[in-house]
Amino acid sequence: MSAKGKEKPFHSLFAGAIAGATESFLTYPAEFVKTQSQFTYAVGQKAPGPITIVRETIRDRGILGLYAGVGAPIIGNAAKAGVRFLCYDYFKGMLADKDGKVSPPRSLVAGLGAGMMEAIIAVTPTETIKTKLIDDSRRAEPKYPKGVIPGTAAIIREEGIAGIYRGLFPVMMRQGANSAVRFSTYSTMKQFVQGNARPGQALPSWVTFGIGAIAGIVTVYVTMPLDVIKTRMQSLTARQQYRNSFHCAYRIFTEEGVLRFWKGTTPRLARLILSGGIIFTVYENVIRAIGGRAV
Repeated sequence: MSAKGKEKPFHSLFAGAIAGATESFLTYPAEFVKTQSQFTYAVGQKAPGPITIVRETIRDRGILGLYAGVGAPIIGNAAKAGVRFLCYDYFKGMLADKDGKVSPPRSLVAGLGAGMMEAIIAVTPTETIKTKLIDDSRRAEPKYPKGVIPGTAAIIREEGIAGIYRGLFPVMMRQGANSAVRFSTYSTMKQFVQGNARPGQALPSWVTFGIGAIAGIVTVYVTMPLDVIKTRMQSLTARQQYRNSFHCAYRIFTEEGVLRFWKGTTPRLARLILSGGIIFTVYENVIRAIGGRAV
C-alpha cells in the first residue's frame, strides 16, 4: 500500500466521523443484542439467545427498546472512527518506507496504534456508558434517568470519572486488535482486487462493501474474547465480581468454560459484517466527495 499523498488530517477526521455515525445508527440493534447476551445471569439460568432477546425487548419496551443507550455510541462512534482514520493515516505515514510504501505488517502496526489511541480518547468512556445504560435498562426499576446526558451525569456522580473509564485495558487491547486486523485485512484485500483492475480505476461501492464485510468477519473471531471481557468489566456489578481484567478472564474460563469467550458472536458478527462494509464504503465515498484520497 502506498502512503504517498497521505490524507489531510481534517479529511480523515471528517470522513471517519461521518462514516462512524452512520455505521453506529444502522447497526446498533445488533450491538444491543450482543451486549445483552454477554451479561452474567443467575446460576442455573440459561442466557437467552439473540431472537429471544429481540422478542422480549420489543414486547416489554417496544422497537425503541433496541435503541436503549444509542446516543452515546453514535457520538462516540463518530469520534472514535474520526480518531481511528486520523491516527491510522498518521502512523501509516510514519511507517512508510523511502518509496512511500507500507507493507502489510506495518499496516498491522499502524492499525494497532490507531485502535489503542481511539480506545483512550473515545471508546472507553462511550462504551462504558452504553454498557451501564443497557445493563440498567434490564432492571424492573432502572436507577439511572433516561437519556445519555442525564444517565452519564448520574454515573459520574456515583462513581466519579473513573466510573466511565472502567475496563480501559481490555478496551485498548480489543480496539488495538480490531483496528490492526481490520485495516490490514482490508488494505491487503483491496490491493489484491486493485491489482486485477485497470490502473487508476476506482473500485465500485459494492466491492468496497464486500471487502470491508470480509475484514469484519475476520475481526470478530480474532477479537471476540477481548470483547466479552470488556463487556463484563463495564457491567454494573463488575466492581463486586472482578478484581481486574485478568481475574475476569480467569473466572469466565473456570466457571463458564472457554466457549463463553465467544458468547455473542452471532449478533457481533452481524454487526461487524455490516459495520466493515458500511464504514469503509461511506469513508471512501466521503473522501472522494471532498477531494481527498482513499484508504
